[in-house]
Amino acid sequence: MRLLHTMLRVGDLDRSIAFYTQVMGMQLLDRRDNTEYQYTLAFVGYGNNPEHAELELTYNWGVSDYDMGSAYGHIAIAVTDAAATCERIRANGGQVTREAGPVKGGQTVIAFVTDPDGYKIELIERPAMA
Repeated sequence: MRLLHTMLRVGDLDRSIAFYTQVMGMQLLDRRDNTEYQYTLAFVGYGNNPEHAELELTYNWGVSDYDMGSAYGHIAIAVTDAAATCERIRANGGQVTREAGPVKGGQTVIAFVTDPDGYKIELIERPAMA
């Protein structure tokens, strides 16, 4: 078994695609309209399946926001330099909600950003990726 994708419901598909491609540096991998059931799917990621997991952004036509509830935590993305990534994200209009620094009680450097729908994204520094 392997993780294929994570689905997020979004209120403005074009805004979300712009965030994940222009701010987070992902690629738009696929986009599909389903006119019968009135939704559009967009797949974004740093590469295609099966080598890379993807995000499936689901826009249900006419729905602009969702109740996030209290169960959702975050998506995690490995980066080589969390502080530099935060600066790049901020320079591209993204919202950094926790600056890069050690995780509480540990040494791993993390940061958090928030997407336009309020989903949290954790950046985990993994310098060995370079």
